[in-house]
Amino acid sequence: MASVKEYFSLVKFSHTVFAMPFALAGYAFALVTTESPFEWVLLVQILLCMVLARNSAMGFNRWADRRIDALNPRTAGREIPAGVISPRAALLFTVANAAGFLIVAATINRLTLLLSPVALFIIMGYSYTKRFTAWSHIVLGVALAIAPVGAYIAVAGTIAAVPMLLAGIVVTWVGGFDILYSLQDAGYDRSHGLHSVPARFSPAGAVWISLAIHLATVYAVLLLGKFAHAGTLYWAGSAVFIVLLALQHVVFLPSRTSRIAASFGLINGLSSLVYCGLMAADMVWGYGWTGLVM
Repeated sequence: MASVKEYFSLVKFSHTVFAMPFALAGYAFALVTTESPFEWVLLVQILLCMVLARNSAMGFNRWADRRIDALNPRTAGREIPAGVISPRAALLFTVANAAGFLIVAATINRLTLLLSPVALFIIMGYSYTKRFTAWSHIVLGVALAIAPVGAYIAVAGTIAAVPMLLAGIVVTWVGGFDILYSLQDAGYDRSHGLHSVPARFSPAGAVWISLAIHLATVYAVLLLGKFAHAGTLYWAGSAVFIVLLALQHVVFLPSRTSRIAASFGLINGLSSLVYCGLMAADMVWGYGWTGLVM
């Protein structure tokens, strides 16, 4: 039987750092703008939903891609193709986490109950997009962008403009960096009939497309700060975020794909933590941060 550590490796639990800070920023924004009291129970429910949903998505992705991963030298050592975790065990793990997510979401409020199956469909459906579209990177961004919106809804029971802008930042940020990450598999994807931006447009073309998408991220970051009347801490976090975003386009190039495995997670995890951490601090101690309820 596989250990807990091996299941954590299966779902790359450390990569939770990409979306979790954005979820907490959405949560902080909801507390500040709705003047809701802090509740430990609700925070735990939100964190549980994040973890269970991500475990469902990653477990299903590894199960759905088990044959693809087995043929790719870069991924052949993953838990399912390596025989560490059986396909059946991975699927049971996915089902258990998906059920847990639906149950916890149902205990928060009516809107989280109604939207939880939709969220689950999106985050699990992503796994099949590489089979028919080169833009699966954007679908991944949409899947992670659910985090700040869902956290806001958990508190407010409705939606507002700022969480949607946060979602836009996540979509373009993740979509752009996932294109760079997929540079590692451009040749494999092309030869095996899989779709990705590097496979379709060439690695060099993919870098330019990623840059264009990340320019949209920068625009969204600036727009959010201006729209919400953010303070100094937000702009400091934004500066770090943009610098780290630019750094990726220097470090991760088609001729330097070996660097991706070593520093990809570190740079993007740090980007999310610093930007969202200072954003949340600015919301709590700063001035401004208005939100239009839709």
